[in-house]
Parts: sequence; structure tokens; C-alpha cells
Amino acid sequence: MDKNTIWMIIGFTGQGFFSARFILQWIKSELKQQSIIPLGFWYFSLLGGATLFAYAIHKEDPVFIVGQGAGLFIYSRNLYLIRKKSLEEKT
Repeated sequence: MDKNTIWMIIGFTGQGFFSARFILQWIKSELKQQSIIPLGFWYFSLLGGATLFAYAIHKEDPVFIVGQGAGLFIYSRNLYLIRKKSLEEKT
């Protein structure tokens, strides 16, 4: 398998993770019969974003790099805030 094929697989894998977050959100919302954003949404966002960020760096695409980089900050921040709230509720 050549290098370009491996990077294409990485890119599609990242896109798959990124898309899975919406499927997860839709299923959870249907089960609750209200719009919710489950914790897994943020983990899929982070996983997909990190994979796509690596792919963007490989492709040397500055627009894609900036977009995914900003997203990684947002996903990480949301996970931090969720964790912080969870720890505060335990004390």
C-alpha cells in the first residue's frame, strides 16, 4: 500500500469519526425525544478533528489546518468544561 493510499484512508477515517458524532447525537435525541448533545459527541468531534487535522497537515492545506485546529480547541474546551462540572458536582 503506498503512502498516498494510507493518507487517504486516514482522511476518510477521520471523516467517518466526524460524521459519527451527528449520528450519535440524532439517536440520543430521538431516544430522549429532545435535542441533546451527548458526551460521546465531543469525543467523536475530538477524534475526528485530530485525525482530519493530521490529514490537513499532510496535504499542506492552510485553510483545512486552521479550520480543524480551531475545532480542536473548541472540542477540548467543551470536554474540559464538562469534566470540571462533573468534578464540582461530586464535591
